[in-house]
Amino acid sequence: MLRVLVMVLLAGGLFIGCQQSASDAPATTAEDPQESAAPQATAPSANEGETEGEGTNVVEENEEEGAPDAEPAAEPVAEAEGENTESVEGLPATNYYAIETPQGRMVIKLYDETPQHRDNFKKLVAEGTLDDTQFHRIIKGFMIQGGDPNSKDDDPMDDGQGGPGYTVPAEFRPELFHKKGALSAARQPDQVNPERRSSGSQFYIVQGTPWSESELDEHQARVRQSIQDPNFTFSPEARAAYMNQGGTPFLDAQYTVFGELVEGEAVLDAIADTPTPRAQGQRVHPALVDHPADPIRMTVTPLADYQE
Repeated sequence: MLRVLVMVLLAGGLFIGCQQSASDAPATTAEDPQESAAPQATAPSANEGETEGEGTNVVEENEEEGAPDAEPAAEPVAEAEGENTESVEGLPATNYYAIETPQGRMVIKLYDETPQHRDNFKKLVAEGTLDDTQFHRIIKGFMIQGGDPNSKDDDPMDDGQGGPGYTVPAEFRPELFHKKGALSAARQPDQVNPERRSSGSQFYIVQGTPWSESELDEHQARVRQSIQDPNFTFSPEARAAYMNQGGTPFLDAQYTVFGELVEGEAVLDAIADTPTPRAQGQRVHPALVDHPADPIRMTVTPLADYQE
């Protein structure tokens, strides 16, 4: 029960722009990736609250006592984003993209079932928006979050609060869930984003952790309450994946999953293992709690001839 609560709190950190108060101990919530808090990508923030300035974060847990940080953190809200109405004609046909990092290469596959997120990601890559951005929010056992243009500079204080200036409509599909390696979009919290629209650029990749049958029942009940749907259920396929490979089931039906990792799971784990103040029990400014000491920058390129 405690583990479920901790992860749910961490998920709140996935909201964009969420930050915990400076007096709080390092906390991480695994329930919602949001631009400044959950993989502050709304993918999942390190704080319970979420905001999209463009910041997006995932929920946080209190690492001092191992208990969830129940007090919402202050959430700097970034400038509101408009809807993306730009043309996406002429984008690469491939759905496979390489993400090069100092830890190695990951390859993701974008889903055709989420065409708006697919085409938006392709557009961002074509424009070079994601190149040299960092995985600025890392929570082992939860997710790694990146894609914020603010992270291109050497000032970490505003990482997780930026974006391209627009949001993407949610594309929830019951067959797409937060298994390990899922590629998902961060977003602002429900309070300011009831439609659960995604950040224009911030995303997270799920590491997660395996869950027992009883824990999944608890997560399922919480998701039902969050989305106000008493009929929501994890599919047999999702349950099997969450029990065997792991994931973040508490984020389902609330954050858009638009792709998955098809190569580089060891790289994902290596990035998730990167030391952060939270992981080392250090008290720092809330904006730096889940920020790695050494920048983890990415370069994203299409893979025209890639085959799984």
